[in-house]
Amino acid sequence: QVQLVESGGGLVQAGGSLRLSCLASGSIFSIATMGWYRQAPGKQRELVAHITRSSSTNYADSVKGRFTISRDNAKNTMYLQMNSLKPEDTAAYYCWYFSSGSQYWGQGTQVTVSS
Repeated sequence: QVQLVESGGGLVQAGGSLRLSCLASGSIFSIATMGWYRQAPGKQRELVAHITRSSSTNYADSVKGRFTISRDNAKNTMYLQMNSLKPEDTAAYYCWYFSSGSQYWGQGTQVTVSS
């Protein structure tokens, strides 16, 4: 069983930065595709960014140039560096793990950006 624990969310002013972390346990982290999704109130969960086991990345158009996804396989941890935050980035952010046909989700961490 894979456990994912996010941290690093909080309240920040527009234009500010936050770094989210996702610690994975109970898995072979290095072979998994990982990602961040977010869900704002009343909206569907949407992709923010993915990172493969070879560290290839892709981003939602809305965050390109502002967010950076990365991973440290030695620490079983994935990160999301978020810069130039906007009020529309306000959402619960979820860590996602995919390997061998199975996917897992973290419990989410709230990011609130004030204008």
